Amino acid sequence: MKIEKVAIIGIGAIGAFMASKLSSVLSNGKLVVIAEGERKARLEKGLLINSKSYQFQIVTPEEKSEPADLVMIATKYQGLDAATKAIKNQVGKHTVIMSLLNGVNSEEKLQEVYGDKVIYALMRLSSIRTDEGISFNERNGYIEFGEERNDVLSERILAIKTLFETAGIQYKIPLDMRKALWHKYACNVAENQSSAILGIPFGAWQVSETANHLREAAMREVFAVAAKKGIIFTEEELLAQRELLSHVPYGNKTSMLQDIENKRATEVEMFAGEMIAMGKEVGVPTPINEVFYDAIKILEEKNKGLI
Repeated sequence: MKIEKVAIIGIGAIGAFMASKLSSVLSNGKLVVIAEGERKARLEKGLLINSKSYQFQIVTPEEKSEPADLVMIATKYQGLDAATKAIKNQVGKHTVIMSLLNGVNSEEKLQEVYGDKVIYALMRLSSIRTDEGISFNERNGYIEFGEERNDVLSERILAIKTLFETAGIQYKIPLDMRKALWHKYACNVAENQSSAILGIPFGAWQVSETANHLREAAMREVFAVAAKKGIIFTEEELLAQRELLSHVPYGNKTSMLQDIENKRATEVEMFAGEMIAMGKEVGVPTPINEVFYDAIKILEEKNKGLI
């Protein structure tokens, strides 16, 4: 198997990272971005990524063409249902579908429609998004992907691995992808939400023990829910996140904080909303996420001028 055509839906920071890297190795017509309406019109004017202008080939969901070998979904969580329908004409018999959304449920939702075409993935990338464009440190961005278990790499995982190596995309293939997804989810639930509510950058966790106490308490709630689902984390794995955060530039901001500051809709339903629901399902209290949920909803109401 060889990945010769890639379709991407969602050109935020993650989609832009992937599209910009893949454009250097995929010839004309072999990298397409799915968009319609105002998004299509905006992207057709070009997109500034790390101060370089990119002009991607845009296709609408209705357009029928040669199926893609790999479809990458990089929308926000609230756009997943629409994206699931929009990629239909890019999916063929041998297409592999990769979700790059935050959270732990997008793969299951996609599998309900596309079955075993769906693999697991997550992206680690700190970025800044403004009206002028998107910027990120390419050297610090990487993807983790694979089947649910990767004791032996499948043919399609090897094909994607080859594509990423050719495009200079850093990657990891974890042995246990479900655990990797839950670890990132714990980080997102803790870091995105606490930073958005408090208005603090990544550097706060480098200097404030109180900020770390709140962040780690939120992570523990996620780990407790994960344990009920058979995914076990240790205290050492929780504390190791402190070391990782120490290397993030002090002034960098989480995506949710940027959403709040720019009055955009947040992914609170996927973070605190899903956590509260899963906690009730498995009998684990989630008081911190309940407070996070209400606080972020209030900030959203404030941004809409309702307060």
